Amino acid sequence: MNITEFQEELLSKAMGAGFEEAEVYYERSNSFQCMIFKGDIDSYETSEDSGVGLRGLYKGKMGYAYTEKLDEDSISFLIDNAKANAAILDEDDGTDIFEGSKEYVGYKFYSEELAKVQIPEKIELLTTIEEKILAYDPRIVTLNYCVLQDFSGERLLSNSKGLSLHENKNGLIIFISALVKEGEEMKTGSFIKMTRDFGSLNADEIAKEAAEEALSNLGEKSIPAGKYPIIMRYDAAASLLSTFAPIFSAENTQKDQSLLKGKVGKKIASDFFTILDDPFHPDAVAGSNFDGEGVATKTRAIVSNGTLETLLHNRKTAKIEGCETTGHAQKASYKSTLSVAPLNMYIVPGHKSKDDLITSLSEGILITELSGLHSGANTISGDFSVAATGFHIKDGTISSSVKQMTIAGNFFDFMKDIEEIGSDLHFRPGGYGSPSLHVKELSVTVD
Repeated sequence: MNITEFQEELLSKAMGAGFEEAEVYYERSNSFQCMIFKGDIDSYETSEDSGVGLRGLYKGKMGYAYTEKLDEDSISFLIDNAKANAAILDEDDGTDIFEGSKEYVGYKFYSEELAKVQIPEKIELLTTIEEKILAYDPRIVTLNYCVLQDFSGERLLSNSKGLSLHENKNGLIIFISALVKEGEEMKTGSFIKMTRDFGSLNADEIAKEAAEEALSNLGEKSIPAGKYPIIMRYDAAASLLSTFAPIFSAENTQKDQSLLKGKVGKKIASDFFTILDDPFHPDAVAGSNFDGEGVATKTRAIVSNGTLETLLHNRKTAKIEGCETTGHAQKASYKSTLSVAPLNMYIVPGHKSKDDLITSLSEGILITELSGLHSGANTISGDFSVAATGFHIKDGTISSSVKQMTIAGNFFDFMKDIEEIGSDLHFRPGGYGSPSLHVKELSVTVD
């Protein structure tokens, strides 16, 4: 039984079994990952996962069930379990099945050309990259990892109200970490590249960037503890944004888990600060034409010149607040219930280069990497204290790398203290992006 036949039969039988309305969500994902070490394949993995979720309104309550199997037995299993789960709910939460948006963008998240690239080509590219990095400078000792991962997926959503949606997506990510040594000093540097255009991947350019990133961390020095002006490089800034993205969720404000409750329409950040959620941004490999409920997605301003324009809503949170959904219902997989999450959330770039931002400081710190964010950040209070890698800026130039630092601050203050935004927008896996940011100050201590 193919998925179309399965969906049709499941919906028909669910309605015949007493569901007032029902939805079938199918998802399939495939991935390939290869790691090269010293010219040989160190690991090689392929995986495939697929399944179906049934969501239905039964006796006024929403029930859920899922299965990995597409056969006749699974249909009765899904219906029986969704009924049983609906009965467990304490009360009607007001959710229902969505009849569909008036129009959908129809953006293509799938590259036919990328799908044609064979695995040997990918392995050859990765092997060449490793070889060129190791040959770049004698101080490069080894690569901790040199990994290529590609993914593809398919989503189908249909319901008893006549809505039928389908979407394919794919992409490729390269992860590199190089270990460098000079004297007794050893440092690492990481590099990530995402694309749907395999032909754009240049081994020489990737090797140079990954090697230079690691080498730049040599020659570390200590600096006095204190509060310093900060240039938060695009990748570190995107990591910080991803950690605190839950504060923009209406689901969290309604649970009193975000200090942005009641702040829509109010100033929460610097005039320079604008956040968009753009499901169709060409530089990201995430995104979608419809959310987990089938609502059409579109580009939205979350924060505009420092003013909170909207929180992220699904239909349930929007109903509670008497507003329209923003199309941010998240269904993490066919196994999941609905929540709220962004698609491609990013800080809008300015006009100055990262070098221009550095030049503007007589003294400060350039932060290039943050670690320990999930354990060192509190998304309710906004406080964070995390390990950081970076450089001392003196008289508008990079003076030296800095020994392992800890930076501390508060994200709500951070947004207000942004004084300039760079032009170098980059996205990270997961759909979060940022340019480099000049922040008034953060507390810095050096280990």
